[in-house]
Amino acid sequence: MADLLAHFSAAVERFPDRTAIVDGKGSQISFQTLHTRVQHLAGRWQDKGIRPGDRVLLAMPVNADFYASLAALWSLGATVVLPEPAVGLAGLRHAIRTTKPKAFCAASAFTWLKLLLPDLWPLPLLKPGKSRRNPPALSVQPDDIALISFTSGTTGQPKAIPRSHAFLTAQHDAIAPLLDSDKAERDLVAFPVFTLINLAAGRTSILPNWKLGKLDRLPPDQMQGWIHEQLITRALIPPSLCKKLVQSDNTGPLHTVFTGGGPVFPNMVEALRTRHKLSVVCVYGSTEAEPIAHLKAKDVSDEDRWQMAGGKGLLVGYAVPDVTLRIRDNEIQVSGAHVNGGYLDPAHSQENKVREDGIIWHRTGDAGTLDDDGRLWLWGRVGSEIEGDSGTLFPFAIEVAAQYWPGVDQCALVNTNAGPALCVQGSPDHFEEWSNSALGFGVPNVVSIDKIPMDKRHASKVDRAKLIRILGS
Repeated sequence: MADLLAHFSAAVERFPDRTAIVDGKGSQISFQTLHTRVQHLAGRWQDKGIRPGDRVLLAMPVNADFYASLAALWSLGATVVLPEPAVGLAGLRHAIRTTKPKAFCAASAFTWLKLLLPDLWPLPLLKPGKSRRNPPALSVQPDDIALISFTSGTTGQPKAIPRSHAFLTAQHDAIAPLLDSDKAERDLVAFPVFTLINLAAGRTSILPNWKLGKLDRLPPDQMQGWIHEQLITRALIPPSLCKKLVQSDNTGPLHTVFTGGGPVFPNMVEALRTRHKLSVVCVYGSTEAEPIAHLKAKDVSDEDRWQMAGGKGLLVGYAVPDVTLRIRDNEIQVSGAHVNGGYLDPAHSQENKVREDGIIWHRTGDAGTLDDDGRLWLWGRVGSEIEGDSGTLFPFAIEVAAQYWPGVDQCALVNTNAGPALCVQGSPDHFEEWSNSALGFGVPNVVSIDKIPMDKRHASKVDRAKLIRILGS
């Protein structure tokens, strides 16, 4: 099996002098230098006692040292624990309690956490630095656990997900064809998994020069300037950053956008295509299964747009070849080599996995349907549907349609004490039009709201629980 470490080593052989990573401060590192860095870190931490199977909590800025540390720990046979950053200190404590790591690997301001959190006091601190020797080569086994990461926690407490080296390789094999290019691309990457794929492919990754936790405050001209300064040709970003692109005046050498991590509304996609002449690929997946389906914007027909405007839901395209997909009781379920087979906590596996005839199906928690062509349409989260006087209302069916209405910036369908209500962020001058259009979909109430709360991870999903609290329902 060619694991990610082997793919990376092959990339170093092919492109030793090519830039591997440019961090948010503009510092760049070549594939060969990054490889040397990995070896130094592995030697240093082996001297610190890290052995195969040890769990190491990793907390540091997402830069070249982050990826070098990840690879160094893998080369020692260690399991890297990555807390969910969107949950902050609570997520870090949750990761410690859940995984019981043997060591804490940190850099920069994150090292202070060792003093602040009593849970970390007994753990040795691993910091980046040079070593006098390279460690002996260890053979990574396919079933060895490479990572323990966490779900976003938007629908409950974050769940710990163990990922083997075989799983990461399968994920690489599923994603790599989507990103393949015969050109030397320079990718703006906001998702760490895509940086791993790029490192394995010998492709340059440009990291954001802004804080990912505060995307709503990012000025469009900052993103535009970074694209021009770094000669970025492709962007792998969430929908919230796509909106910043739409607001930009000039996207320079950028020619393609891959977006996911939240609903990708068709009006935004069309704005990217018409305003900046960009190719757009929408990727649907989840923390447990990435990718599940993808859709090239150029393949969306006028009939498709008419159906989305009419309330059919959100089109996300065909399932990727490496995944098997089915619909059960409106819920999307998937299986495959890059679909997580279970959680660290068996109780979570019992809730979210279905075992049938030796196959493990992951319950995505998303509702949807397949059309006659086998394409997937999303309706929203299972359980978020609302029974109205005219029948069952699924959030995405209404929200996608509402994105076509004049003056709508963001919207969300929720259930209130007064019945189904569509909350709309946008120009209230169009309130009467919104109300009339909503009635046509069986929604009796429209609420104009200054700002709809979004998730902390990518600012691309509506935080419905918080929205309901704001409404006081």
